[in-house]
Amino acid sequence: MIGNATFRHHNTALLAVSSVEAPVVVKSSDFDTRLAPSLKRLRLSKRLLERVAGVEERRWWAEGTSFDDAAIEAGAKALAESGIEASQVGLLINTSVTRRNLEPSVAVKVHNGLGLPSSAMNFDVANACLGFVNGMTLAANMIDSGQIKYALIVAGEDAQATQETTFKRLNAETSTRDDYLREFATLTLGSGAAAAVIGPADMHPAGHRIMGGVSRAGTQHHELCVGGPDGMFTDTKGLLDNGLKLVTDAWHEAHGDGWDWRAMDRYVTHQVSNSYTNAIIKAVNLVRSKVPMTFPKWGNVGPASLPMTLAQESQTLSTGDRVLCMGVGSGLNTTMMEIQW
Repeated sequence: MIGNATFRHHNTALLAVSSVEAPVVVKSSDFDTRLAPSLKRLRLSKRLLERVAGVEERRWWAEGTSFDDAAIEAGAKALAESGIEASQVGLLINTSVTRRNLEPSVAVKVHNGLGLPSSAMNFDVANACLGFVNGMTLAANMIDSGQIKYALIVAGEDAQATQETTFKRLNAETSTRDDYLREFATLTLGSGAAAAVIGPADMHPAGHRIMGGVSRAGTQHHELCVGGPDGMFTDTKGLLDNGLKLVTDAWHEAHGDGWDWRAMDRYVTHQVSNSYTNAIIKAVNLVRSKVPMTFPKWGNVGPASLPMTLAQESQTLSTGDRVLCMGVGSGLNTTMMEIQW
C-alpha cells in the first residue's frame, strides 16, 4: 500500500466551528490595476483571476489587526458557541501558514490571548493548506485515547504582505510571462481566520460526530508549490494533475476499506479555484450542488479556507447530514474526514 491507511475515531465530536472574515474587500479588478504596467508590457489579458481562477475578490485585514489577533478572535467565538470554558481546554493547535517569526510558535500568543490554562498543551502544526484538518485528526486521537477532553484548533492567515511583494516583483521591467504564471497562485490568496472546538462525543450527544477518514501522501511532488514571505511559486498544471491523482487514489483506497462517500449531503473542499473544484467534481463524480464554493469571495485562505467554508455551511446543515471534508496541501498531502451532523 502506498500512502497512509484509513482511520476511524470512536468518541469525538465537533462542538463548534467558527470563522472571522477580514473586513477589507479587495477585488481582482483592483489587482489588475496594480499590475497594469506588467500586464500591458507582457501582453497579458486583464480579468485572468476572475476568468481562469474564478476569484472575484479576497479580503485583507484592517490596519492594526494581525493574523494571530484574528485567530484569537475566532477561537473565542468558537468557545462561546460550544459552551466550553477556556479553563476546560486541554490542547490548542495553531495551524496557520502565516507567521512573523520562526520561534516561538504562533500558538503561544493565541494560548495567552484566550486565557487558556497552564495545563493546556499548545503548539503549531504546519502542513500548508492541510494543517487545520491534520490538527483536527491529532486532537481527535488524543480525545479518543482519553488524554484530553477538549481541544481548540485555530488558523489565522494574512495574504497582504506577500501580495504586496509580488506586485513589486511582477511590475519590475525584468519580469516575464513565466514569472507571472509561476506567481499567479499568490494573487488568489486571501486573509481570514477559523477555529473549531472538539470534545468527547459521549458527553455531547448533540455534537457532530467526527467519524474518521483517510490520508495519503505524494511527497515526490514537494517542489510543485513552494511558498515563503516573498511569494508563492507554483507549477499550476503539475499541482493540479498530481494533486488530483492523489485525491482520487485516497478516495478509492477509502472505499476499498469500507467507507462510502458517494452520497454525502455536503462536500466541503479546500478552496482554490474553478479548475481545481471542477476537476475534483468530475474525477470522483460529485453532485455539484453539494460542493459549496467560497473562493470567489474569499480567495484561497490557506488552512483556514476549509473550516471557514464549513462554518458557513453549518448554518444550513441538519441533524443526520453527512459531510465530507476534503483537504489538500502542497507537499503533496491530502486528507478526507467524515463528519456526521
